[in-house]
Amino acid sequence: MRDSQLTELSGRHFLIAQLVAGGLEVAVPVRDRGVDLIAYLDLSAETKRFVSCPIQMKASQEARFGLDRKYEKIAGLLIAFVWHVEDPSRACVYALTYQEAFSLLEKRGHTKTASWTEKNGYSVPNPGEAWLKDLQAYRMTPDRWRERIESAAGV
Repeated sequence: MRDSQLTELSGRHFLIAQLVAGGLEVAVPVRDRGVDLIAYLDLSAETKRFVSCPIQMKASQEARFGLDRKYEKIAGLLIAFVWHVEDPSRACVYALTYQEAFSLLEKRGHTKTASWTEKNGYSVPNPGEAWLKDLQAYRMTPDRWRERIESAAGV
């Protein structure tokens, strides 16, 4: 079993590389208070104002979708699921707002479970084909990040 810190580091670097390849800048907060990265568009000829977006990253060696209610309080947060960090040929990122992630859980009745109501979260290991179909709209590539950050920031 691989060290979970190495999985997180691999996921973070994969995510940062994808954001930078998409023309964004990235800052890493000194303390972890629910935000792992801040992606931003710096002032330039294309960007007339500074735009930033907090990102909570969930990195895993396999496919795993989950949501914790504590993230609801962070305005403009994107939750980035970085899957298959061990396999560069399969590594991928899905980026959802809290509400988008909540809606997917709600659609399947998971927000009515004891896990959600009592433990304040729900996790789906190895989401199946129906999940992957619903997540497809949120699958990120470098060229999709700018629009996703602007959308989450309300621009």
